[in-house]
Amino acid sequence: MSEINIGQSANNLNDNKFLVSVEPVMKTAVEALSALGKTGRLVIIGKGESCPNAVATSNILTQKMLKGNSKIEKITVDSEIDDDGRMISIIEIVVIKTS
Repeated sequence: MSEINIGQSANNLNDNKFLVSVEPVMKTAVEALSALGKTGRLVIIGKGESCPNAVATSNILTQKMLKGNSKIEKITVDSEIDDDGRMISIIEIVVIKTS
């Protein structure tokens, strides 16, 4: 897994990676929709407390906004040990446009 700062807001990390924060889910989903429209494939990343928001964002994209035109390609769940010894959960959900 790549290094991601938990304090970052939801944003486009590069062309196809999108970090989710604890901001409102619909706002995040609209930003992710824009990023997915540009690339056709988006890796939605949630870290720590933002994992549920990453899942909700991918569900909103695939089941509401792009129903029938997108799908979840892959889900990866992992964890890492933080500098202070805490275990941090990480989820990566790959969403692709199908048409």
